Amino acid sequence: MPKVKTNSGAKKRFRFTGTGKIKRHHAYHSHILTKKTKKQKRNLVHQTLVDRSNLKQVRDLLCLR
Repeated sequence: MPKVKTNSGAKKRFRFTGTGKIKRHHAYHSHILTKKTKKQKRNLVHQTLVDRSNLKQVRDLLCLR
């Protein structure tokens, strides 16, 4: 049986914490920034953890079963 490949897009978008949780960046911070408030843009800079409801999907993309 062939090796299972990691999804290339997911590999670039997610990182792991020291305890094994998966970090992600916020969306909506790449363009059309003129209509967003300073507070909104500032809050989009930070990283956050992947939500529990999406965790299985992300783990499958990263080939972590």
